[in-house]
This record gives sequence, structure tokens and C-alpha cells, in this order.
Amino acid sequence: MLSTLGEIFAVDQLGFPVLSYTIFIPLLAAVLLVFLKEERQIKQVALMATVFSFLLSTLLLLFFKEGTPDMQFVERLSWIAPLGITYHVGVDGVSVLLVVLTTFLSVLTLLFSWKGINQYFKEYVICLLVLETTVIGVFCALDLFLFFLLWEIMLLPMYFLIKTWGGARRNYASLKFVLYTLLGSVMMLVGFVILYLNHQTVTGTYSFDFLDLLKAPLSRTTQMWVFTLLFFGFAFKVPMFPFHTWLPDAHVEAPTTGSVLLAGVLLKMGTYGFVRFSLPLLPEASVYFVPLMSILGVIGIVYGALLALAQDDIKKLIAYSSISHLGFVILGIFALNAQGIQGGIIQMINHGISTSGLFFIVGFLYNRRHTREISEYGGLAKQVPILAGFYLIISLSSLAFPGTNGFVGELLILIGAMKSNWQIASPAFIGVLLAGAYLLWLYQRTMMGELNNPKNKKLVDLDRIEIGICTALVVVILWMGIYPFPFLRMMDGSVGFITDRMTSAQKMAEGHQPNDTIAMQTTPDSIEK
Repeated sequence: MLSTLGEIFAVDQLGFPVLSYTIFIPLLAAVLLVFLKEERQIKQVALMATVFSFLLSTLLLLFFKEGTPDMQFVERLSWIAPLGITYHVGVDGVSVLLVVLTTFLSVLTLLFSWKGINQYFKEYVICLLVLETTVIGVFCALDLFLFFLLWEIMLLPMYFLIKTWGGARRNYASLKFVLYTLLGSVMMLVGFVILYLNHQTVTGTYSFDFLDLLKAPLSRTTQMWVFTLLFFGFAFKVPMFPFHTWLPDAHVEAPTTGSVLLAGVLLKMGTYGFVRFSLPLLPEASVYFVPLMSILGVIGIVYGALLALAQDDIKKLIAYSSISHLGFVILGIFALNAQGIQGGIIQMINHGISTSGLFFIVGFLYNRRHTREISEYGGLAKQVPILAGFYLIISLSSLAFPGTNGFVGELLILIGAMKSNWQIASPAFIGVLLAGAYLLWLYQRTMMGELNNPKNKKLVDLDRIEIGICTALVVVILWMGIYPFPFLRMMDGSVGFITDRMTSAQKMAEGHQPNDTIAMQTTPDSIEK
């Protein structure tokens, strides 16, 4: 049986299609839930599916081969052959950690959902499972058509999560989220089609395959157009300044699990798109647009932090902090050197952990008090010391305190950005200071001081499930902060491949080599094979 699957899917390493199982087990569980009625059975099936998917994703880490840019755990199956569309999935150092992050947070969000969902519980869990499948698929897809299809399907479960289980303005927030993303997606699709047609012109065959497209040279003008089109698709999703206005509304109105998954993994789809497609496929255009992308990243850092300082709603404050933190990711990616790109990738993971943790904390408080107004709290550390302790560690992670995961990512990003262009990167240090200001000020106003509000004197501390969620997050925060080298080594090969292409593009821009050499000189061995 395994040998037959190996022949069909061309799997490697483990001898069975581990990525397909990881992607589709949550979807199969969602289909099974349609036929179940008892809440206990629904919880058991959903939890088993997410835990099994997470355990499978950890196999990717255990059997991952470091130091190579090649795609691993590859599965390929002809799908729509006349159009050159395949089911082609695989992971490398850029995507493997994002897959594990998605499965990890999916388990935690499902556990959080055991309480607080009073209507349509089965439909709610189905949305979470479908969302998990689509996001994992996006991070694994090596066929641009498959990537786009999963990117679009992801909108449906998130739309229903916000619209059905969201806050008072959920209709407005859910529609705004979909319209913004669709606008960017249309432009992204046009860019993919241009790459597809260019491959046919160069080779005579149609293909949406990322590895095939890497070998098809693109003129400088075409690269500029495609980069611009992909930019809008990815920038709306990040979201970068000035395309960020949908994010605060979506975060505030979404249920806690929606906010966790939105901040934890969905926003990373935009930054991942830049690293996976824009840099390697469009190296000359990426070099040309570095100043613009870096400036937009710095503006997002400072602008998001300043707006976070002005908020009186905890959830909205954290939403604006995401804009600031993802500005750091953009700044690192478009430093176009090893430190910056590595810092950008690791900071995607760090943001997914720390900001998800902050949204979980807000969810714990909201379940107890049903308000997110900062003024309603104060002195909670005396009443709920366990919650306050976890909240402090997660806040320190978010503000990049040494010894936490956030410090590693921001340090690498700032080193890489300063090496690339210190004049543009320098204002980013203002964002570091402002992050300390709004996060510590928020902690002071909610946890410290006197317990004056009589409503807060009845609060109960975290239960076992909530402690388990926070403990899992804190373990990752401290592990990545104290010993980040295993995570950094995993991405060395992929980052080296990208920086090689950037170096070739920079030499080309200086007139040191002919126009058609980028596609062939810096290509992984697996592509040539």
C-alpha cells in the first residue's frame, strides 16, 4: 500500500504522503461532523483530528534535512494536465515551521472553544477545521493554481466565523475582510497568469508549477509588472500600510479563536507570499522595490505602534500592534540579506505565538467580564495571579524582551536592515521603544494597582484547559528565545538560495552578467533534476 502511494504521489523521506494527511485530516473530520449530533462526539472527533494533524506535522521537523534549499516531503499528482495544473505540495525551511505553527494553534483554539460558544457549535468547529486545511495547504502548495484556490477558499470559513459568532459590527467587518482580500486576490491571479504564459512562451509548455517557473527567465519589465500585481495580493493580506484598515475591524468583531488564527497564521500568508514567490521568481524587481518596501515597513512599524498607544479597547490595541510587528517582518524580508530574511521568517513564527497568546488572554478576560474596555480593569494580579503571570511573559515576548522568542527575530531583522540601508532602517528603533510603552502600559492598567472595580473581585483564575493553553505558548516562547538555533538552522538552505538569487540580481543590475542567467545559476539541485 505504501509503495503504491509512493508511486502515485512521488513521496520521499517517510515513505507515505505525510503532507496530504496533515492537510486533509481536518477536512475529513469536518465532513464527518456533518453527520454527528452529540456535542461530546463532535468535540472528540475534532480534537482527535487536530491533534493527529499536529503530530504528523512534528514528523516534518524530526525528519527535515537541514542545509538544503530543496523541497522536501514532496507529493506530485497530475490534476488538470491540459492546463499544466498539478497537485504539487512540499515544504522547505521557509514553510515547514509555518505548517507546524498552524497545526499547533489549531489544537489550542479548539480547546479554547470548549467554553463560550453557545450556538451552532458544530458549524463553528467545522469552520475551524476547514480553515486549518486551507491554511496548511497554502503553506505547502507548490503549484500556483493550487495556492490560489486554497487562498480563496480560506475566505469562506473566516467570513462565517466573523459574521456568525462575531461582535455587534460583525456584518460590516466580515464583508470588509472579504472585499479587501478579494481585491488583492484578483491582482495576484493576473500576476500568476502572466508567469504561466511566460513559461509557455519560453518553454512551449504550460505550467503553474513554482519549480518550473523558476527556470523560465523573465524580462525586467515583466518582473516589474508581476511584482506590482503580486504586491497588492500579499500587501492586503499582511496587511501593510496603507492597506491595513480592514484588520482592526476584523480583529475586534471576530470571536477569540478567529482573532487567534487571523493573527497567528492568516496574516503570515501575505509575508510568506513575498518570501516564497516575489523574491525568488522576481529577483530584479525585488531589488528595485527594496526602498519602497522598506519605507512602507518602517511606516507600518511606527504608525501601528502610535495607534496602539491611543486605544481604549484591549483587542483593538493588540490589532494595531500586529500592524507594527508585521512591519518588522517586511523590513527584514526586503533587507535581502541572510540576517534580514532569516529574522523576517522567524519573526512570522514569533508573532504567531506571542500575539495569539495576547488574544487568548483577552478571550479569558472577556469570558469572565464580557468587556474589553481597559478602564474596566485594574489590579487583577491580586485576583487572578496565574493569568497575570502568563500575561506578563507573553507581553514580554511581544515587546521582544531578551530571553524570549521576539528578541531573536527583531534583533536579526534590525541587523539585516541596518546592513542594507541604515538611513531607512533607523526609525524602526522607535517602534521597539513604542512596543514597550503600549504593552507595559496596558499591563499596568489592567493587572497592577488597586482592585477598585467590585465586578473584578468575583473573577476566578484560569482553569486547567486555560493553563494548558498558556503553558504550551510559554514553553515555545522560552525555547525559541533561549535556544533558537534549531529553528534558524532549518531555514539556512532556503535562505541561502534566496540570497544567492538576490546577489545575482544585484550584479545584473550593475551590468556584471547577462540578462538570462538568474534562472539557471541559482537553482536548487532538485529543480534541475
